[in-house]
Amino acid sequence: MPRIGVLNYGVGNLFSVVSALRRLGAEVELLESLDRAELDGLVLPGVGNFTEGAANVASHSDAVLEVMGSGTPTLGICLGMQLLFEASEEGEGKGLSVFRGRVVRLRTSSKLPHIGWNRLKVVRDSELLEGVSSGEWVYFVHSYAPDPRDRSIVLATTEYGGYEFPSIVGSSNVYGTQFHPEKSGETGRKVLRNFVGLCVRR
Repeated sequence: MPRIGVLNYGVGNLFSVVSALRRLGAEVELLESLDRAELDGLVLPGVGNFTEGAANVASHSDAVLEVMGSGTPTLGICLGMQLLFEASEEGEGKGLSVFRGRVVRLRTSSKLPHIGWNRLKVVRDSELLEGVSSGEWVYFVHSYAPDPRDRSIVLATTEYGGYEFPSIVGSSNVYGTQFHPEKSGETGRKVLRNFVGLCVRR
């Protein structure tokens, strides 16, 4: 049973993520700090504003980057995914700069925020996406999404109002989903189950 830490850095959406991972058999701990934490996996959840998220995660950044650098599978969800990048159009603050690029407002005239179910288009094979096919539905709540400098990290995209944005990114042991897998039914369970599997094989 892998031990997965969910970092509480003050941006909400914690307990649904914890519950979803526990239902998949993981030993999950809600962490206020990563000091001396021995983990098989790390999750950065998040709902809210990039500026607040960046300010809150700043005190944890060295520890988070150390965990990632050790090869520990790491998953950023929604705002947690956006914080893997350098900065955001949403406001001030620096992300963790794990991936190069900025987070941008969705370039669409359709209503924002983008709330509800939408389809994935899988563009690259990944262990995180084992058993997940293009056309499957997942649940979004956001107005911004990453614009990576390196497009090779894009694992899946989603189209909304004529704008196609990265909905899953990943490289090495670090992954991010712009949607909420814990709210995305069977497809979300598959993504989280695959992440737990990566933590088992760690």
